Amino acid sequence: MWRFFNGGCYNLFGGQGIMMIIFWIVIVALIFYFINKNGNKEIFKSKTSLEILKERYAKGEITKEEYEKIKKDL
Repeated sequence: MWRFFNGGCYNLFGGQGIMMIIFWIVIVALIFYFINKNGNKEIFKSKTSLEILKERYAKGEITKEEYEKIKKDL
């Protein structure tokens, strides 16, 4: 009689209590795994000045001459 039924729940150290703790640990671990796997990793990655320059040129914000001059300065 190591496990006993008390008010609708098994004792924490009974078989079902430990299984419930393991279940929640696995659920939390899976949530963290999928957030890290599918999360937008570019949030944590800062862009270099050259990448920003290339984006501005691709969007048409600067001309080719301006792009070359700034690239040379960098």
